[in-house]
Amino acid sequence: MPFASGMLSRIRSNVSAENAYNSLASASLDISQRQLRLSTGKRINNASDDVAGYITSKALISRNGSLKSAIKTVGDGKNVANISMDAYEGVNNLITLIKDSTASASSGALGTDEKVALAKAAYRMAQQIQTVVDSTVFGGRQLIDGTYSADYFIGTNNKSSLITLNIDLSFNNTDFDVSRKDFNINSLTTSNFGGVTNLDLKELNNITSEGLGIFASTAIGLTLFSLAEALNNVNKVGSYLGGISNRLDSQDSLLSIQITNYNAAISRLEDADVAQEQLSLVKSQFLQTASLTSLSQANQNPNGFLQLIRQ
Repeated sequence: MPFASGMLSRIRSNVSAENAYNSLASASLDISQRQLRLSTGKRINNASDDVAGYITSKALISRNGSLKSAIKTVGDGKNVANISMDAYEGVNNLITLIKDSTASASSGALGTDEKVALAKAAYRMAQQIQTVVDSTVFGGRQLIDGTYSADYFIGTNNKSSLITLNIDLSFNNTDFDVSRKDFNINSLTTSNFGGVTNLDLKELNNITSEGLGIFASTAIGLTLFSLAEALNNVNKVGSYLGGISNRLDSQDSLLSIQITNYNAAISRLEDADVAQEQLSLVKSQFLQTASLTSLSQANQNPNGFLQLIRQ
């Protein structure tokens, strides 16, 4: 704040003019700053505006960027989980149809030809299971053929290090069936279908009037039991994916809320208060005008003393 004063008769040192000039420079600088804030909408345009606030806001922006990336990853995980759940629901329906056909074939009232027809119909459902398996793809990878396993990074802690959500659809994931590790959903390429050893759905196509095979009276009970166990295992996989999907939904909601809160924090630190900046701008513009007037008057004051030295 200027406070220097001097006698007006000392022409060589025009202190009043210097004070007016300094006030003019200060007002002009403040006007420039207010206009910059109003034009950019930001209170902090560089580190000199608020050293501590600048550091904090940049850290929040960096963290917010990580959260936005994480929410995209959550979306990918939800896509995988939902696509897989739909596929397993289709497999569940097909196994149920196969089991129903097998149960019908267990009736002693049916003749051999009827049992063969039921077996062929069931085999068509087994072929469709294989089609479902082959067509369930995401990102160029098969999801339910017993090989898929992936990690999804879905959040950050206070150190901005990533936490991992593992979605493992591989055959050795014990979450599918804690009693066995040989789960496999391929219907026509393995003798281990749905986690049941020696359950080979290709055998349905080998049933003929000369040999009923797994539909024979001595074997059909075991066939029904095996299909029921396979269906139960498939349902466990669907349940596992349902839990994953629920967690991803929760994480998506959490990240969305966190992003909103960080945006609000960044806004409070960085964004300009338009009303306040406008008031300050009007004040500085008034001071600029007053300083210009004062400077002009101060520069005219020495002219009066020239009369003392005129001849």
